[in-house]
Amino acid sequence: MARICVFCASSLTIDPSYVELASRVGAALAARGHDLVSGGGSVSMMGAVAQAVRDGGRHTIGVIPQALLDREVADHDSDELIVTPDMRSRKGRMDELADAFLTLPGGIGTLEELTEVWTAASLGMHAKPVVVLDPTGLYAPLHELIRRLSDEGFLHDDAASALVWTTGVDEAVAAIEQRLGDPAVTPTLTDQVESAP
Repeated sequence: MARICVFCASSLTIDPSYVELASRVGAALAARGHDLVSGGGSVSMMGAVAQAVRDGGRHTIGVIPQALLDREVADHDSDELIVTPDMRSRKGRMDELADAFLTLPGGIGTLEELTEVWTAASLGMHAKPVVVLDPTGLYAPLHELIRRLSDEGFLHDDAASALVWTTGVDEAVAAIEQRLGDPAVTPTLTDQVESAP
């Protein structure tokens, strides 16, 4: 069992198929015994993945900044809802709580979260798996950019290999589990979570 942090969209204007994808991810995580760390939102993909994890009987931890809580988009059904003063502390808390990171389709916030944890992994600041699930090719330009950066010498091979690309839900979860099972990349699992006041 691991705590998987899922980065994804909270937009209400995306195609419903992406929300369905998030539900399938949440169901797969729960079926394989994993808990969820999320951005603490109740809408769109973020809300769908959390609800599916709970429906599967697993634990959800939402981490949300006060500004978004005040806008009434918080996932108040979370088993634990941690409120942070701002976005930066939100990301730091999510990083601390997670054993691995899974990125689904999303916008600029999702991209920021992905690149931050990936950069930290490439610098050896953590050994937690960083996996992208991209079934529709939304991130294909990013994937190509990363190849170009590597070819041009801006990105070392170990940095490129710290990011795992997948196209299927089962493939993505299996990639996380495989890397968690590798002693070279297994993080220290956190057994206790301290909720913010």
